[in-house]
Amino acid sequence: MKKNSESWKFRLKADPTDRLVEKDNPSVRYFTLKDILGKAENDPDVKDAREKIMTTGIVPRILEKQNADGSWGVPENFYVNAKYKGTVWNIITLAELGADGKDQRTKKTAEFIIARSQDKQSGGFAYTSGEDGGDHERVIPCLTGNMVFSLIRFGYLDDPAVKHGIDWITKYQRFDDGIEQEPKGWPYQRFPNCWGKHTCHMGAVKSLKALAEIPVGQRNNAVNETIKKGAEYLLIHHLYKSSHDPSVPAKRFWANFGFPTLWKIDALEMLGIIVKLGYHDERMQDAIDLLVSKQDELGRWKMEKSWNSRLLVSLEKDDKPSKWITLNALRVLKGIGE
Repeated sequence: MKKNSESWKFRLKADPTDRLVEKDNPSVRYFTLKDILGKAENDPDVKDAREKIMTTGIVPRILEKQNADGSWGVPENFYVNAKYKGTVWNIITLAELGADGKDQRTKKTAEFIIARSQDKQSGGFAYTSGEDGGDHERVIPCLTGNMVFSLIRFGYLDDPAVKHGIDWITKYQRFDDGIEQEPKGWPYQRFPNCWGKHTCHMGAVKSLKALAEIPVGQRNNAVNETIKKGAEYLLIHHLYKSSHDPSVPAKRFWANFGFPTLWKIDALEMLGIIVKLGYHDERMQDAIDLLVSKQDELGRWKMEKSWNSRLLVSLEKDDKPSKWITLNALRVLKGIGE
């Protein structure tokens, strides 16, 4: 018997797909046509939506505020003093929105952040610049994961700088669920919130998010081993809960869904990553139940937390049905199937 290609929709109270392919949000339309409806990149509707991303909606509004060198705001304040209007945050947002990495404006942005933020010695990304690229002593894991993710989305997977960043993740990223004493040496002697006795959940998630962007056939042994360790780390936490008491969220706000998450995380983002990596594990069920419980009668999900008051350009309203949250929810539900 031929399997129904839409059998995964049994968890939906209603099918919201028609709303997601409306032309008012070309990014959501593009990803829905591809990821949910399974249309090919050369499909006329997909090609049209892809082109519209760069000409209508949020992406051109962000790009029109870009400096000539590819940065936003004060160039040297690309991270710390420009939350969340600086270069780093706009790179992440553009990557999430599907901005065209072949566009000269996105290329300038990629080149800017590689030149200013990447530590040439280790390949990690730092929140301030040093004498030659990113400051070696200020490399942090969540930023490294976010920049590698964004650059891969822009088409830079084969660029030596991105390969160096991937190597940083596979070499240095930890997935410890509490240890007696943190490891010694660089980069672990700085930033206890990143490198304390328990792995920073944000750093772990953003590192996995970056590695999940690498096509399966292009993952080397180090990447596969890091994914294996990182996935198990998330699964022992039931993604967003305490590993020592899985009945409670490790952080209460991780149960609230937002987009973009930037340096923070939530249960939906974690589900999206672990499903994209191909995992089907009973320890995901708590997060799946949470996801399903949040849909409304029309099969939509709300924006529960946004950065709208702080972003360069606002995306969607808080506490209202969200096309982005709904799209990401459908990606998860389709990925786990029956």
